[in-house]
Amino acid sequence: MSTPSLYDQLGGTEAINAAVDLFYSKILDDQRVNHFFNDVDMKVQRAKQKGFLKVAFGGPHHYTGKNMRDAHHHLLARGLNDTHFDIIKEHLQSTLQDLNVNPHLIQQVSAIAESVRSDVLGRA
Repeated sequence: MSTPSLYDQLGGTEAINAAVDLFYSKILDDQRVNHFFNDVDMKVQRAKQKGFLKVAFGGPHHYTGKNMRDAHHHLLARGLNDTHFDIIKEHLQSTLQDLNVNPHLIQQVSAIAESVRSDVLGRA
């Protein structure tokens, strides 16, 4: 018997959708990072993030968006750095805590987020 995917363990599409919506509410309320989203259509952004996370967590969605490096490249010119990445990651963790996700699963999500740091920040 195989272990359920992280996507399934988190609660599937409904849980991912709820997490993304709460996550972006936190981001948009945080003056340290919300300026990166001033010119972003948040309805489109939420949909892209939901699709990306479903794939990243082993779900059934077929993500067709940009890779992490290309998707964030324009933000580097606007000052995106490790501090901003850490703030975003903290909001992701607190979102999952607010939704009563098992701490072990939060650690897995955090590890996935950390695995894309170099690409998001345009490093080799």
